[in-house]
Amino acid sequence: MSRSSKFSSGLMAAVLAVCGLTASMGANAADKVTVQLKWLPQAQFAGYYVAQSKGYYKDAGLDVTIKPGGPDISPVQVIAGNGADVVVNWMPDALAAREAGVPLVNIAQVFNQSGLMLTCKKASGVSSPKDFKGKTLGVWYGGNEYPFLNWMAKLGYKPGTDIKILKQGFNVDPLLQNQAACISTMIYNEYWQVVDAGVKESDLVTFFYEKEGVASLEDGLYVMEAKLKDPAFVAKMGKFLKATFKGWNDAVKNPAEAAKIVVANDMSGSASEKVQQRQMENVAKLISNAGTAKIGYLEPAAYERTVKVLLAAGSSPVIKKDPGKAAYSHVVWEASAK
Repeated sequence: MSRSSKFSSGLMAAVLAVCGLTASMGANAADKVTVQLKWLPQAQFAGYYVAQSKGYYKDAGLDVTIKPGGPDISPVQVIAGNGADVVVNWMPDALAAREAGVPLVNIAQVFNQSGLMLTCKKASGVSSPKDFKGKTLGVWYGGNEYPFLNWMAKLGYKPGTDIKILKQGFNVDPLLQNQAACISTMIYNEYWQVVDAGVKESDLVTFFYEKEGVASLEDGLYVMEAKLKDPAFVAKMGKFLKATFKGWNDAVKNPAEAAKIVVANDMSGSASEKVQQRQMENVAKLISNAGTAKIGYLEPAAYERTVKVLLAAGSSPVIKKDPGKAAYSHVVWEASAK
């Protein structure tokens, strides 16, 4: 080999090494995003897992970490402690946190319908809300109690006097063991746990918050207000939303595939494809704008309705003043639509 060819080979090797280093740096330059879920891995969050599993986040240049929630995990506390860039939360809890000094802002509203309901045994003598009086009702706390308390105030029922509240764990035992006439359930989860435990649907009566006119917005995406002043953060989260919406559209269209992906992400091994597919089919009912250009868009009228509901809780409203338009922003959603 001549000296010049040796030089050329050496130069080529150096160039290739630099290219390789550049490619490696490019691969490592993916924007990191940490999302904190509200609960354990289940189809309620299928869109995020589908986007991750099918490479939509990676294709968008994102390195996304999905942190599962649980009974002892508060999304508000996690994001306030810089443990996440974005959290999945219900609007009542987010607005209460904002009023308490954690300036959360809604950047997208994935669920545009509420899946919350009270499920009662007909044998308890409950057939309409007027029958709640004198009964024991199971209620989730930890930020989930706000819609219920608001509803009771609207009905004129005072907890502890007109009704008895049982602080419900995240299970359906109080109804199965007749400790409560009604319990809190979600259309996609606990209601079916009652049915799977052997209670016939014909023996149950359900009250949807949505139909009772006391529904508030549930699974939305929230970030800290100050972050929205950073154009790079807005651009990054725009990419996150776009990939997430793609994941949700796929999950709604193919519940069986979504169920498999959710089960694969459940490290506890307790999730089953059959249950998760059924859950996804019910979650799909809450995302009525899936497959459209409006997916994830927070309708100002829906936000204002939720605020009105939360302000109307009698002597103990969830929030004491209207947060106005500062509590939500379309800037990230608009970036995702580009």
